[in-house]
Amino acid sequence: MAIINKNNYGYISPSDFNLFAKQAQLDLFDEYFFQYNQQINEENARLSGTGYADLKKGYEEVIDTFSATASLAQTYTTATAQAPTGLGNVYLMPTATTTGSDYYLLNKVLVYSTITATGTTTGVAGANAGNELIDAAANFTADLVGKTLSIVLSDNVVTTSLIVGFTNTTTLTINTTLITATGKDYKIYSSENLSAEAELVNSSKITMLNNSLLTAPNITYPAYTQEANSVTIHPSTVSAMGQVVTQYIRYPKAPKWTFTTIAGGAPIFDQSQADYQDFELPIDDGNDLVSKILQYVGISIREGDVFKFGQVEEQMQNKEQ
Repeated sequence: MAIINKNNYGYISPSDFNLFAKQAQLDLFDEYFFQYNQQINEENARLSGTGYADLKKGYEEVIDTFSATASLAQTYTTATAQAPTGLGNVYLMPTATTTGSDYYLLNKVLVYSTITATGTTTGVAGANAGNELIDAAANFTADLVGKTLSIVLSDNVVTTSLIVGFTNTTTLTINTTLITATGKDYKIYSSENLSAEAELVNSSKITMLNNSLLTAPNITYPAYTQEANSVTIHPSTVSAMGQVVTQYIRYPKAPKWTFTTIAGGAPIFDQSQADYQDFELPIDDGNDLVSKILQYVGISIREGDVFKFGQVEEQMQNKEQ
């Protein structure tokens, strides 16, 4: 606003700014992968440096800030984790609904080989509602502390939590406050059993692999195929909720400039609002963000000077890099 108001070019509403900011952030996020590939090529050509001059390492660290690990949900017919017949080994891809974020790239898919405990909740916590796993029919032991809990809290949502305390044989404490209802199926896994990494297989080859006595996927060497918004795990015996975990690169969250309105209708920045979201890019990308947003602003208000200013700034940044 400070730049475009210099010559009274026009006004950009907060909603328009949020749209431009989201697109600019996605543009820069996408460029990280191209720049990372460029640095690998330069390293192979012995043109890159080491130590503080190792630019590839910098891009790796930035990309890793968008890394997420989460259990994959299945398509359940009820909130009690009853998978449709024949579809138990079909798991949903990471989405804002199932894992809390949309995926950009699946890095690896892991499978728990064994289930440590399973059951259904029969109660909820009292004073700290939601932070206890209560099952009157269970026989919990203290060695479950530190293990992973997977539980379906609503249709299509699997939440992975960590068991942090042992109260008695029917009650465990977890590190979240999400269990607020009874009748929810749960399964407990040990991280020591998360050792099988599933291999991505082309859909045209999986039938041949499954029919082979030598190459058929098994629980030790599983495989998966990807189709639309789901992955199918092989062997089909991998069919429990929370049994499949993925490490993926997520998209950055959409930035949102929140505000309060004062007399005269002028918006004033207010980061205390619940839906405020800052940019997730490194601070040194601030100049590139401004340049890209100004290009979108220039197109919106039909001012070529604003667009050219943003374009020249971006070109100067690229040239310096």
